[in-house]
Amino acid sequence: MGHIDPTKEIFAQFRDNDRPGPIHMLNLVRLRKEAAYPDGRKASGAEAYAAYGRESGPVFERLGGRIVWQGKFELMLIGPETERWDHCFIAEYPSVAAFVEMIRDPVYREAVKHRQAAVEDSRLIRHAVLPVGKNFGEVPA
Repeated sequence: MGHIDPTKEIFAQFRDNDRPGPIHMLNLVRLRKEAAYPDGRKASGAEAYAAYGRESGPVFERLGGRIVWQGKFELMLIGPETERWDHCFIAEYPSVAAFVEMIRDPVYREAVKHRQAAVEDSRLIRHAVLPVGKNFGEVPA
């Protein structure tokens, strides 16, 4: 079974770590071939995920969200060889509070039903934004 939604405990940790400044959320998404809507409607996973994007996009933008990086998965060089991702991107939010507000927005809550139907597995990894280093292993102060 894949990872689709955060647990209440993890979301509480996320929300409670409300430090100042932006957050970057690394999104790795694997879609189902056929969406799994509870009401039985038919759509591909890609169609359902596109509906999620269309419906949630205005909320994301209104709260100051933006996509800062996007890539097309090609090959797992280090990691499980069978792992693949259909969507890989980093979304930036101006604050933890903005992300939490998005999750609680009624329009977003309706749109997320498409994501839940579309996604087979995913990773959503929160990062603090740091200046870019000059080389590998250099962690800017």
